[in-house]
Amino acid sequence: MKSNALSASTSLRSTSRRNHFLKPALGLALSLATAGAFAQTPAPMKIATVVWIGYGPFYVAEALDLYKKYKLKVSLQVFNDPALIPAAIASGAVDGGMLTYDQVVGQVAAGRNMKVVMPIDYSNGGDAIVADSSITKVADFKGKKIGYNPLSPSDFLLSYALKTVNLSEKDITPVSMTPEAVPAAMASGQLPIGVTYEPSLSQILGQGGGKKFKVVFSSKNAPGLIADVLVFDDKVIKAKPAEITNIMKAYLDGMAYMKAKPAEAHKIIGKFMGVSAAEVKEQLSGVYNIPLAEMPKAFLPAKETTSYYASGDIIGQLLKAKGQITTVPATEATFDAGLVKALAAAK
Repeated sequence: MKSNALSASTSLRSTSRRNHFLKPALGLALSLATAGAFAQTPAPMKIATVVWIGYGPFYVAEALDLYKKYKLKVSLQVFNDPALIPAAIASGAVDGGMLTYDQVVGQVAAGRNMKVVMPIDYSNGGDAIVADSSITKVADFKGKKIGYNPLSPSDFLLSYALKTVNLSEKDITPVSMTPEAVPAAMASGQLPIGVTYEPSLSQILGQGGGKKFKVVFSSKNAPGLIADVLVFDDKVIKAKPAEITNIMKAYLDGMAYMKAKPAEAHKIIGKFMGVSAAEVKEQLSGVYNIPLAEMPKAFLPAKETTSYYASGDIIGQLLKAKGQITTVPATEATFDAGLVKALAAAK
């Protein structure tokens, strides 16, 4: 959340310029004024995202241009498939992106130098495996068709759920599809089980008056395992630490706005996601946006899965067992905690 084609951002702003023809006597003054203006114009930064409720503070920050006071111009580039974001970061098509931590582990294991600079949220029920009335528990998944997006948070959540009952992907019939395609596939009766996240999750649960499908397993059963993070290539972190820090500050401002003016924030987020303000309020209960004071804890060794050391080990072992990686990378190689620690210390 969620072959490297970039989808058009629904919120990308554009600017227009006008050319002025002035008398030669004003030429020098114009040149000096223009040079000064360009010197103050911030270089634009592009951040890859998907439509996910946990990224609400970023949506608010863009809509209200909360980056302006930090002399930044940031635009969100919306991807339909989260699996395409790492390649866009690696190629420089975007400056950074919002990924799930399992994606970062996979990328680092593959030799890419991507690092988490800030924890965003962790899913607390916003990602789920849903099923029809014939399925009551994870053990019932054996032999069934299950729709989900390979190499995505949905894939990881399913793998973890299957492991809890000693099953694996070999025990099911995988059906590859995007998270957005799961609601229609289940409504048509093509699939008894699907894995997706908000807002598609609510679309499924709302069918048949809320009685047709139910959640069998969700991220609430594994807090911290599906964690959303802000990621940059290491060379960008070294080249633009101030810019990245200011992106983080604007994000925190967006979070503060959501707390101070929830009704207005819900409308803004709903517009970005294509859902109602009421639906935004409901979906926010499925995620936990991590406040600045708690962010440094994610980078510290701990047994809780809200620590990257604990969740990273579980994630790495699952990915290795699935053959998606050959070696589990060191946790320290997956993040750069410096900017968050400095920001937290300054508060």
